[in-house]
Amino acid sequence: METDKILFSLSTFAIFVGIVFSLSLPVFTTLFFDYSEYHFFVRQFAVGMISVTIMWALSQVDPDKFLIHIGFTIFLSCLLLMGVMHYLPESLVTSAGGAKRWIRLPGFSLAPVEFFKIGFVYFLAWSFARKLNNNKKTLKEEMKLILPYLAVFLLVIYLIAVMQNDLGQVVVLALTLAVMAFFAGTSLQLFMLAIMGSIFVFLVAIFSSTHRIIRIKTWWATIQNMVLSLFPEKIAAALRVEDAPEPYQISHSLNAIKHGGLFGEGIGNGMFKLGYLSEVHTDFALAGIAEEVGALGVTLLTLIIITIIYRIFKIASRSQNKVYYLFSLGIGLLIVFSFLMNAYGITSITPIKGISVPFISYGGSSILALSVGIGMVLMISKKAKL
Repeated sequence: METDKILFSLSTFAIFVGIVFSLSLPVFTTLFFDYSEYHFFVRQFAVGMISVTIMWALSQVDPDKFLIHIGFTIFLSCLLLMGVMHYLPESLVTSAGGAKRWIRLPGFSLAPVEFFKIGFVYFLAWSFARKLNNNKKTLKEEMKLILPYLAVFLLVIYLIAVMQNDLGQVVVLALTLAVMAFFAGTSLQLFMLAIMGSIFVFLVAIFSSTHRIIRIKTWWATIQNMVLSLFPEKIAAALRVEDAPEPYQISHSLNAIKHGGLFGEGIGNGMFKLGYLSEVHTDFALAGIAEEVGALGVTLLTLIIITIIYRIFKIASRSQNKVYYLFSLGIGLLIVFSFLMNAYGITSITPIKGISVPFISYGGSSILALSVGIGMVLMISKKAKL
């Protein structure tokens, strides 16, 4: 059977779009730090070419022989790296906000958490295929089966949310775990309990961190006038936050999207990337792109991402092997939740989580890791009856 050429072509095209905007969006950053105007473009182009090569190379491999080795190597090695990197000297790691998130290598830095997500999905797929099924069980029996995974996930929460101060990645993994467990054979009742438990942990993580409380207040300040206008005055007064920080980033993001209109200002002609929107080439890439190519351009890009997700889910649904089915499903879910969380964040529907746009945002680790995940799905596509 042949590899899914449509998935490969669309993923390659999405990476190419990210390369184009790595030249356009970071113009202020290159000027501010006195970089070469091609600083980000050259790096993104190199990573993009390597990523496409990885996807193609993995697509040629027999999944029956190599998928388990690749999956567990990624899972165990990245789990180990995330555990030891906090004890490495500053010369070997790069910090952000006091948290060590990247390992320094010659010429670039590597974020183990991006690759860990791929390995974690494989671990869940492999284990769920052996432990979970559609046979009817009591809730108590299901809880006994799922408890070991909760223990593993508590370790993941500690390594990522606590040690790296990155709650967004934990939310993505929690949602992916819950949905994968449901499709592996757990009941709807357990699924709802898992979602409620995730919400509880999420709230605890927010209220135990000052900077996360400030971020929530900033988000609420952006939307409270619109939301509270639907409530009676007494209730609105009780819910209104008066001392919230000015939501500059979200305001500029919304203004950039509005300024782009239907057709955009043209590639390279965006205004809000000129010092108004920080990290416009990473977390706020969609807002910068919306200003330059307009609502129509972003809609086209969204349709490409949706088609990629559809192809992945189609491969999952046509796979006879349960591990292949669950792994492909998990990779598709990672893209779905990452894209939605970023899109909702830049439009103020939800708080910003620091999640990059799949394929598009500048950043070598996220694109390389995603290319490994897509490559493994392409490997599986040869066994699926497409």
